[in-house]
Parts: sequence; structure tokens; C-alpha cells
Amino acid sequence: MKKAFITGITGQDGYYLTEFLLKNDYQVHGTIRRSSSFNTSRIENLISKHSSDERLKLYYSDLLDSSSLNNLINKILPDEIYNLAAQSHVAVSFKNPSYTIQSGNLGTVSLLEALRNSEKLIKYYQASSSEMFGGGSKVLLNEDSPLDPKSPYAASKVFSHHMTKLYRDSYNLFCVNGILFNHESPHRGETFVTRKITRAVGRIHLGIQSKLTLGNLDASRDWGFAGDYVEGMYKMLQHDTPDDWVLATGETYTVRQFAEAAFKMIDLNWEEYIETSSKYFRPNEVEHLLGDSSKARKFLNWEPKHSFDDLVKKMVESDIKLAKKEQVLIKENLLLPTWENPVF
Repeated sequence: MKKAFITGITGQDGYYLTEFLLKNDYQVHGTIRRSSSFNTSRIENLISKHSSDERLKLYYSDLLDSSSLNNLINKILPDEIYNLAAQSHVAVSFKNPSYTIQSGNLGTVSLLEALRNSEKLIKYYQASSSEMFGGGSKVLLNEDSPLDPKSPYAASKVFSHHMTKLYRDSYNLFCVNGILFNHESPHRGETFVTRKITRAVGRIHLGIQSKLTLGNLDASRDWGFAGDYVEGMYKMLQHDTPDDWVLATGETYTVRQFAEAAFKMIDLNWEEYIETSSKYFRPNEVEHLLGDSSKARKFLNWEPKHSFDDLVKKMVESDIKLAKKEQVLIKENLLLPTWENPVF
């Protein structure tokens, strides 16, 4: 049985990747940060399902603690490492650049050093990001496109991206960079714009929210379904040689179009419910990101299985169900209706 080690296992991608690997007969080891409360809600069903067979194991660790990461890798000796952990919210990275950069960069170097010093050949996946490209022009972006980061988060990703290539070339390690364009799901964090929209749609549909405030409606992104993208991560590590890979749908939609599609699912005009505020604009806006994944489609036999409309439908349906649960709690005075105009 193969073993995989995942940082960021409690995030959106961590959930879908863990689910995928367990279905493919892996034993999965993941790190969670020690805090005053458990943050395992996304993977709770997976924990319960595999509580008896020991195929899913969690450990307290932190990307800033190189010693604990090294000790864990030496103890587990995984076949594959997926480094998904990061402070991944772009807006937050402007407010807290030091932590964003430290956690992303130190963690990457610690993991790469552990690989370099290990007697076992361990394959390594680094979560790069389309944000590295900067989105300054409306062009198709591939593995050879120039990097022009527009945020502390993106700059941190560029560093880790280059370090992964450096260790691959210098020490002949099996290290890959997965340059994933925006990928969403019902498990997306609620501070991300797509989930803000679908959460609002569910609540507005049931009358427990009236308005939603967003920032730049003209920002354009290549949006796919996260479940499709984790299969691409896996395929990168099964390829004969390590390389850099773009995963994307090849289609782009604006925030406005996402909102329009989401509200259309409940037969409402989005313009009647959405307001904009400069408060939610980035200091350095990324206007347009469109990916060219032809390399992955040709050599990895990867392609997205879900369309843009499939993605929106999946997210809205899930958040309507969630809003119905909230509505019950509100009626029973167990939850206060605080989403008249949520601020994230």
C-alpha cells in the first residue's frame, strides 16, 4: 500500500485529494495546525469512515516548524508528498504578508530539505498558483509564460515554485510544480468570492440574507472544479519524469458572470442583490487569468470533467442545503441571522 503525506489536508484541495487517494488504496498521512479548536470539519466524514482501518492518520505540525516536518517524514517515509498548505487568501496576504511568506516559503524549503536528505526516493508535489502570472494581459498562459506576481501570496508562490525547480535540477529529485488555475467547490472557504456568492444565493433564496457586497466584478478567472484538479496532481506524480504542469479549463468568466449564473439558478436577477465597494478591491488587481493546459491534456491524459455551469450548480445546490439547516436553527433561536450584508 502506497503512503502519501499531505500538508494542508483540512483545506478544500486536501479534502478532495485525500478522498481520491483513499479510493485508490493509499494510506494518507496529513498535518493539522495545533489550535484552540479543531479545524477538521471538511474531512470529518473521511476520519469517521477510516477510524478503524488506520488508513488516514493526522499529526499536529506547522509549516514554520521544520524539525517536526523532518521528523514526520523520516518516521512515515511516504512515497509521495503533496504540499498544499499555505495562507492562500490573496486579500489576507496584503494584510499579513510576513506570515503568508514565512509559512509558504519556509515550509517548502523544509520539505525539500527532508526529501534531499532522505534515503528513500520520495516524489514531491508543490502547489503553485496561476496568481504567479499576474494577469496583466488577456493571453493564454502556460508553463513557459513569464511570472509577474501582484500580491504577497503570489510572490511567495513564485519563490516556492523556483525552489522546487532548483532542488529538482540540483539534486535529481522527483519534484513537480502544479500550476493550478482557480478551482472551486462546495468545500471552498467562505472568504473566497465564488463561495461568498453561492452562500449568499442560498441564504437569499430562503430569506435570511438581503444583500451581498463584492469588489471588482470585472475580474476574470479560469474556474474549474477542485475534484477534477486533484486527479491532475496525482497524475503529475505518476508521470515518468518530473516537470511543471498547468491545469486549467481554457475558459474564462468574470465575477459578474459567476454571480449571474448563480442567481439564475434561483430565478433571481443578481443586479437586485449585489452591491460593490472599493473596500473589497485588491491594492494591486489581477484582472485576467486564462490557462492553457494542453501539455497536461497531451502527456498526462488529464482534462476537466465539469463545466462552468456544472460547477456553479454544484456549489449553489450545496449552499441551499446549508442555508436550510441555518434556517431551522434560526427558527429555534439557536442561530442569529447575521447575514443581511456579510463582511468577509
